Parts: sequence; C-alpha cells; structure tokens
Amino acid sequence: MLHSLGIAQHERQVEGEADFVIVAPNAGLLVIEVKSHLSVARSSDGTWRLGQDPPTARGPFQQAKEAMHSIRGYLLSKRVELRDVPILHAVWFTGVRARATLPDSPEWHSWQVLDSSDLPSPAQAVERVIREGAQHLASTIKHFGFGGFGPGQATAERIVATLRPRFEVVMTAGDRRQAREGQLAQFIEEQYRALDSAADNRAVLFTGPAGTGKTFLAAESAQREVAQGRTGRLLCFNRMLGHGLREKLSDAAGLRVGTLHQEMLRLAGMSGPPTDADSDFWERVLPELALEGLAESSADEVGDFLIVDEIQDISTDTYLDFLDLLVKGGLRDGRVLMFGDFERQAIYGREGAREVLRSRAPHLASFRLSENCRNLPRIGYQVNLFGHLAPGFKDFRRSDDGIDPTIIKYARGDVQAALLRKAVSDLRDDGFDLTEIVVLSPLGSDSVAASTSEPWLRQVLIPADGSKPTKGRLRYCTIHSFKGVDAPAVIVTDLDDSGGPNFDALIYVGLTRGTDRLIALVETKTLRRMMGGDV
Repeated sequence: MLHSLGIAQHERQVEGEADFVIVAPNAGLLVIEVKSHLSVARSSDGTWRLGQDPPTARGPFQQAKEAMHSIRGYLLSKRVELRDVPILHAVWFTGVRARATLPDSPEWHSWQVLDSSDLPSPAQAVERVIREGAQHLASTIKHFGFGGFGPGQATAERIVATLRPRFEVVMTAGDRRQAREGQLAQFIEEQYRALDSAADNRAVLFTGPAGTGKTFLAAESAQREVAQGRTGRLLCFNRMLGHGLREKLSDAAGLRVGTLHQEMLRLAGMSGPPTDADSDFWERVLPELALEGLAESSADEVGDFLIVDEIQDISTDTYLDFLDLLVKGGLRDGRVLMFGDFERQAIYGREGAREVLRSRAPHLASFRLSENCRNLPRIGYQVNLFGHLAPGFKDFRRSDDGIDPTIIKYARGDVQAALLRKAVSDLRDDGFDLTEIVVLSPLGSDSVAASTSEPWLRQVLIPADGSKPTKGRLRYCTIHSFKGVDAPAVIVTDLDDSGGPNFDALIYVGLTRGTDRLIALVETKTLRRMMGGDV
C-alpha cells in the first residue's frame, strides 16, 4: 500500500495526489480518496458539501476516478501489463456513516463507498471493495478476468516499483503528521454513543481517563450546538488547550471559546492579570470581579448552552457560581455538557470536586468513556503499569506498531542533558521532526530543558506556548501546561518523587501525552517505586 502518491501527469490538474493506492496480487489495484469530514452532503444539483469546506461540484468520487485514470495511464506509459487487472477507485468517509446516508446515484456504485463503520476492520473492507469491483468489471466487460484476475506477484511488484519513487518523493514528515491527525480525528462506536447521550439528555457529565476523547467530544458537541442555531461557550482550564480549541473552532458562529480565566478577565473588563497575581487573585478576586461585570452586561452574555472541559479543575463553589450565570437555566436546569477525569487528572488538588459539582448540577446524566483513542497500545500499557491503573486501559482504537516506550534510569543529582539529547536524536532517527517532539517535566525553571547548558539543546529548545511549532525548534514546557494536549513524540524528564505535590497524577498526565512515541527519564529510586520494587 502506498500513501499520498504524487501524480505529476494528472489527467485534469497540473499535479495531483492519491491518498492511498493498494496493489493486491491476484485481486486488483484500488485507488482510495479519503475524506475525514464530520458531515457530508450532496445536493440535488450535484454540489458537494464536505464539513466546513466551500461547496464544490467536483466531488470525491470524481477526484478518485481522475486519480485512478492518471495512475493507469502512467503505468501503461511505462509498459506495465495491465490485462485482466481490475483498476478501481473508491472513497472512504472516515468521519461519517456515509453508506447509510448518501443517496443512490449513477455517479458511483454502492461498493465504492467506505465509511466510519469500516474502520474497525479496514483489511476486510478493502477486500470487499476489490472483490465486488472486480465482479462488476467481469459482468460488464466481455471476457474480462476469464483466466483469473491480475496482477500476478511479479506484475504487482513491478507496479509498486514503478510507483514507489513518486511516493517517496512526496512522503514527508507533514504527510505522516496529516495521516496521524486523520486517524486521531476518526470516531469510534463509543463516541457515537456519547454523542447520542448528549442529544438525548439536557445535561451530561462525561468522565474517562486520559486519551478517551473527552476534548474531541467537547469540540464536536459545541459544533453541533451552534449548527442548530444556538449560542454558548466552550471553556476549559488549561491555557494551551484553550488556544488549540479556539483555533480549531474559530469559524463557529455563536460560540465563544477559551479558558475559564480568560472569560473571567474579559467580563471583568481586564486585558490581563496584574503582574503580582497570586492564587487569591485567581480563586477569589477575579471571580468576584467577573460576576460584577456579568451582572452589568447585556442579556446576550447568557448562552443557550455551556460546555466545559477539564471540569475536575474547575469544580469549586466560586468557579461554579460564575458558570451558573453563563447559561440559561443555570447549572441546575440548563443545557450543560461537562467533560473531566476526576480520578487521575486532578493535578491541582481540588478535593471533593465531583461532589461539589453534583450538588450544583444534580440532574447531570453520566456517561463513562473507556476506550483509548489517542495512544498506541504499548504507551497505554506502560501507563497502566506505572500508574497502577485498575482496571486501566484495555481497548485501544489504534493498532500496535511494535515499538515499546523507552524508560531511562538516572541517579539523583545526575545531569540529564546528555540523556535528553540522545533521546531527541533517537526520535529523529525514527523519522520524527523536531516540531513533532515535546519535552515535558513536572518542574518549571529547574527542569533539564529550561536550565541546560548543553550547546545544541540551548540552540533548539524553545518554550511551548500553544502556537504552531516553529521549524527547527524543540518545544518544552511543564506537564501542567500541556495537560489536555498531545504530541506525536513526548520525552518526559525530571521524574523524581523526592518532592512536589500530586506527583503520581503528574506522571500519569505526562506519560499519556505522546500519541506514538514515549521516552521517560526516571530517577532510579522513583522507578523502583513505580515498578513495585522490581528495578
């Protein structure tokens, strides 16, 4: 299978691309156009509407067909024998159940449609398309496949060899990132049930461990609310997470997105916090000022709905007083969707947060998320071990790639800079760009990344602030700041439990940030405790 195949001699465009080209010996060649949009519609006039993209008359089936003919023409120009080789095209709608919703059309056959229901068994889905497509060609083209379908093994290898150079030229770190993001943006059955629960209940509390898609569902729920003409807010606690959500949902009309504190500052009429802001300012003074500002503002500030992510960090009486006034009907009777992990991600020490929330919003229905949607399985299993999770992660959306997380021991007082540099080098050798790697620590200015004197690290390290990664730079920040966010590869340093509150919770949060690769630098005695004395 070739991914992101560049097509220089595209039959319609100066240059094009096929998302996937699958060459199956003794079965056929299949070109797949992938659409990951969360809504798909085709008007009676032939216009396609894919998510929030502009309407277009050139639909995905036309794109796949053109790519197929371009590839066929290119192979014939290279004198590749294609007699009795089924050359087919299909479209995979990974974000919706298109087979049940797309209308019948003479522009495509039902066997050319794959959708989100095919994701659990992709190989079987592809086999089905190739088999039914070959049968279609055999029924419409006289004598086609009479002696069996090609390509034979030798011809299949020649097809791959002919196409592969074009594939390797365009397969970049950006392509890998796009493929990963597309996979992480796919719905699973549990998430469909969660969205059904949000539709069936006026108020719902969604809980689950890290990586179960809570933020993803919060963003999707907000989009569905505004799509029905409602106005409201999506708030969270973490500044970096708020930045990412605001960018993602910037074009959602009627939706205000940001952190709880940013919204408080806005309603208090403040451009930012004072330079000497302490915990008393954030937890008492600012909420009081925001409530005063809200009381003096127009009725438009009270929304039709309120969605809150990271609710475990926000469930204090003072903060809930503020949230109560942001939605019609308040927390008790309003349209309220909450997302949080009270067991493992409460790194700010909010004791009894769940009980406080229940007392203020007694009608919240509950929905428990359990399937890990973010991490590769071996990262999840490592978190189970280190975090002593019970029952822990069991089900994973993503397939195992056979690469174990790397755990590196160091003695207390040792300089970790050399270990960090080698970890970064190993990830780069594994094909990860610096922009795909993040260094996390439970420490701030005393972390190895922030305080290192190692020349190369000092040159490439840059504090992470939630903005787009800078080419050639390696981001670092505290685990606190990166909560709710993820990266393809994560290096967690300074794991030493000799001091600091909520250390186990911080380990759990830090180790679950990496989607594909995890390297952890752990102090020897700390590692022994985490492993139950086996080190």
